Amino acid sequence: MATRSGKSDEVAIAVHGGAYAIPESSRDAHREGCLAALEAGLEVLERGGSAVDAVEAAVIVLEDDEAFDAGYGSHLTAAGGVEMDAALMDGSTGRIGSVACLSRVRNPITVARLVMESDLSMLVGDGALQYAASHGVPLCAPGDMISPGERQRFAQDAGAGARDGWQEQYFGDTVGAVALDRAGNLAAGTSTGGTPLKVPGRVGDSPIIGAGLYADRRAAVSVSGNGERIAQVVWAKHVVDLAGAESSVSELGEAALQTLRVVGGRGGFIVLDAQGRGAVHWNSGEMAFALKERDSDAVLGGPSPSGSGARRDGREA
Repeated sequence: MATRSGKSDEVAIAVHGGAYAIPESSRDAHREGCLAALEAGLEVLERGGSAVDAVEAAVIVLEDDEAFDAGYGSHLTAAGGVEMDAALMDGSTGRIGSVACLSRVRNPITVARLVMESDLSMLVGDGALQYAASHGVPLCAPGDMISPGERQRFAQDAGAGARDGWQEQYFGDTVGAVALDRAGNLAAGTSTGGTPLKVPGRVGDSPIIGAGLYADRRAAVSVSGNGERIAQVVWAKHVVDLAGAESSVSELGEAALQTLRVVGGRGGFIVLDAQGRGAVHWNSGEMAFALKERDSDAVLGGPSPSGSGARRDGREA
């Protein structure tokens, strides 16, 4: 746990870097990456920026950090390429924007925002790429989005799908952020490179509004985990509905996780409500996260180096 210097009790923000069996050797990088992303988003909020601005800023930090399965750290498809998905939702207006199977763009969350600010709601593949380029987003060579670590993983993981526990080890490394600004508005965003060795063209929950993220005037949620199972239960919208019915976001975890368990899913989520109260819940190994609630200067982060220091309600780090 850390305490910030300077009061910021009018805003709240939470970020996550995935819910899966995070290797002990990677836990520090995941925790520190989430804390850095939270700081970037919090700086925006403290300057009077919107929740959407803060979510985008936080997710960009995660996309640029090769520790995470998003942006530069994206897992490679079975064909050896990068295909990224991202989405953004403004809880105050209900506007949405998402992209899927996007390549050659360093920060897909920014393209998702461009879509959100248009009359469109979702773009995929070459269409999303062309739209990004036409709106001034710089393009890079396909190989520029492949980190050294993912090149090595791709070389090592041939036939990995036949190994017991392989999905539990790697599936669920999506990133996301939720924020509450000074005007009382909420927003949510997610970004992912998908699953290791995925079928080209595969899209999970992350860019699907209601599944991988959701925000309205009650709460904002971003999730991570087994995308096919998460999409089945429209998990993010379900969590927001629970937040609207419960007296505390820290009390809704078991009900939300049980919904996912019914379809055999594993995952986790971050949530903020309209009062700036936040929580983190998961049933999948570890979860990387950082959280600052509205009425506190304390910043919570996880996982701990030992993997035993963060409760599932995010109240202890």
